[in-house]
Amino acid sequence: MAADPIATDSHGTKGPERTVGAVAKISYTSSGSSSGGGPVTSVDPNWTPPPCWYAPEWKASEFRDFRDRLYFGARHDPEAPRDALNDMSDENQAYAKDNYNIDKEKEGMWWGAQFSPDATVAEQAKCSKPPFWVKNGDTPDVPNVISPEILAGLAYDQIKVPGTKVSLAPGNASKVNLPTWAWLDKGEFKPVSVTASLDAPGLHIEATTTAKPVSLTLKPGTDEAKVLPASGSCELNDDDSIGEPYAKGKADQTPPCGVVYQRSSGQGTYDLQATATWEITWKGTNSPGGTLPNGEYGNDQPVKVEEVQSVNR
Repeated sequence: MAADPIATDSHGTKGPERTVGAVAKISYTSSGSSSGGGPVTSVDPNWTPPPCWYAPEWKASEFRDFRDRLYFGARHDPEAPRDALNDMSDENQAYAKDNYNIDKEKEGMWWGAQFSPDATVAEQAKCSKPPFWVKNGDTPDVPNVISPEILAGLAYDQIKVPGTKVSLAPGNASKVNLPTWAWLDKGEFKPVSVTASLDAPGLHIEATTTAKPVSLTLKPGTDEAKVLPASGSCELNDDDSIGEPYAKGKADQTPPCGVVYQRSSGQGTYDLQATATWEITWKGTNSPGGTLPNGEYGNDQPVKVEEVQSVNR
């Protein structure tokens, strides 16, 4: 059987147009603050959230209505290829042979392919199996079947972390060749979690994916500057803060996190980029969980740099 045509449903996921059924949808709950922030981006360019998976979608009568509506729409589409119509008709007849399992309405569900809204056509092809019947409580032996690990990847895609606007000292304008202190207070930098769950008759699975801040990387916005420490990576302190606030009496000290600008910004400013690295872990139903690629999120903020004013006597 050919796969159902791809469309976009009201839930933002690609797949066959669904306005009937789809009773088992993935839901998300989050914890932790994301004020002023945004989504993390994987540091591994080869990793992406799951593009497609198979999950329960219809009760038997709902699946019959879905197939009838799908075929009706195709028949009245003047641009629908004749071969596709014939294939769809053959599929409906095959399903109708057992009356769509309506006599087993309470015993199982029809499972179908579901897709990430960002899935490419090639990625969608990984879930080309047509809908199939599964008895309640059974797990179908097919690739990409919904699992805690797939839910963990989908939860990763929903994580939003706090912004990384750092406190600076001096705050009004940095001085050439003098350290600019940078820090994030512990109250602004906490772990964030998202739980993805799916419920259907005889099936409940979930996974919680947690992003924990581990470091902050500074980029001064100009090559004529050096970062502190030299690696540019400010590690997380024991109290979950980053760096150290400047205080009176520290003028001769080297900040644990900061920048030394070597040239004035003139009439303009430099764009200081502060990017947080987040360690990503997950745990799920009947699963010990594991790790996913670290994520990153950053903000730019303008920094004015002035020459040190000297007094001639």
